[in-house]
Amino acid sequence: MAGNGTPRTLFDKVWDAHVVVQREDGQSLLWIDRHFLHEGSFHAFDKLKARGAELARPDLTFGIEDHYVPTRERDLDRIDPAIKRMIVQLRDNAQRHHVRLFGLDDPGQGIVHVVGPEQGLTLPGLTMVCGDSHTATHGAFGALAFGIGASEVAHVLMTQTLWQKRPKRLRITVDGALAPGIVAKDIALSIIAAIGADAAAGHAIEYAGSAVRALSMEGRLTLCNLSIEAGGRCGMVAPDETTLAYLAGRPYAPKFEAFARASEAWLALASDADAGFDREVGLDGGQIAPIVTWGTSPEDALPITMTVPDPARAGDPGRAAHIREALDYMGLRAGQKLEDVAIDRVFIGSCTNSRIEDLRAAAAILSGRKAQVPGLVSPGSAQVKRQAEEEGLDRIFTQAGLDWVASGCSMCVGMNGDLVPPGERCASTTNRNFRGRQGPGARTHLMSPAMAAAAAVTGRLTDMRPLMQGRL
Repeated sequence: MAGNGTPRTLFDKVWDAHVVVQREDGQSLLWIDRHFLHEGSFHAFDKLKARGAELARPDLTFGIEDHYVPTRERDLDRIDPAIKRMIVQLRDNAQRHHVRLFGLDDPGQGIVHVVGPEQGLTLPGLTMVCGDSHTATHGAFGALAFGIGASEVAHVLMTQTLWQKRPKRLRITVDGALAPGIVAKDIALSIIAAIGADAAAGHAIEYAGSAVRALSMEGRLTLCNLSIEAGGRCGMVAPDETTLAYLAGRPYAPKFEAFARASEAWLALASDADAGFDREVGLDGGQIAPIVTWGTSPEDALPITMTVPDPARAGDPGRAAHIREALDYMGLRAGQKLEDVAIDRVFIGSCTNSRIEDLRAAAAILSGRKAQVPGLVSPGSAQVKRQAEEEGLDRIFTQAGLDWVASGCSMCVGMNGDLVPPGERCASTTNRNFRGRQGPGARTHLMSPAMAAAAAVTGRLTDMRPLMQGRL
């Protein structure tokens, strides 16, 4: 632990404030401020039941129905019995242990990583965990947030603490003004393509630089969401005035004088000027173009104006083998123009890109146009859905020919009824393009909401910039 006079990073300040005790082997017992649960948490509750244990802090525990819930049918008696059983189990466990639950009928229901910020449950300086790898999303507020496994979920439920090894610190600085239409998804995929999908393994990432500071909170959430796809343990952005403006008035955020006091403490979390990092990476934001993925890893990403890579030119044998296998699975050929790749459907949603800013960007491209392929739009929360409908975005999507459904993880993970059929190609705003991620045999291309909307309009991977003229 750094001494009082030693310059510290944002990560150091939050970590140090939550260490209860440290073992000789370097493991630290961290106090956990927020614990989010979804339908898959029944394994952990079963462990509690077997021990006859109670929750240590039900007031710091929050349940959200999101991962398995259908987006088209909310009547539990008309859905898959296995999914119904998990939803009922979460409800029973929440009631039994006095946990606040954001269920399907709750006006605050949604994807956990959307609900936390919009409810003000996500606050700067907190430690936050969830049985989901993309918990890093919440680090956009300067929180230390990361995903945990089933046994760790049980540990937090019973003790409100968690043993962790202190990660190294990686600062990724993106400076320069982004070109029109370039968004956080393009930044994140550019970073992963540049450093590799495992390059940040064992590191806590802090995102910094003028391009990051210029992002909205929605954009920062997208950026931190994808930290795990670079191998990072977590991703963080230091709180600033943009953070404070977003949090003011949120249901669970501090109020009045308490908010003013908290704001002062939150702004002090920024990394000290001379704080040291174990690694530094820099990108020129002005050089970032609209990005799409072509393979089966988020690092398989290129500007839309490029061509599919040739394994013969990879240089590294391992990389060449990966390219060959990815092209075979994706049904692509080396040298093919990305803009010539036809798609079968689009998906706009997930914890990465389902917030109101994302839906507005997609709707701006689709307004007055028709989709050439079917598609699904799933807002990140019931609150986002209401706001989108008040703004008329739902009508733009449906008039274009896309389906407007309820909130949930939906087609991101392919375990709730929303699937990409085998062999079909999907332009998707999600976070992973792994084999079978969106369904067995599904072929996924990751991109921003505006890029997905452009693909819907043309029926192929498309540079959205000509379609956005005068609209974004």
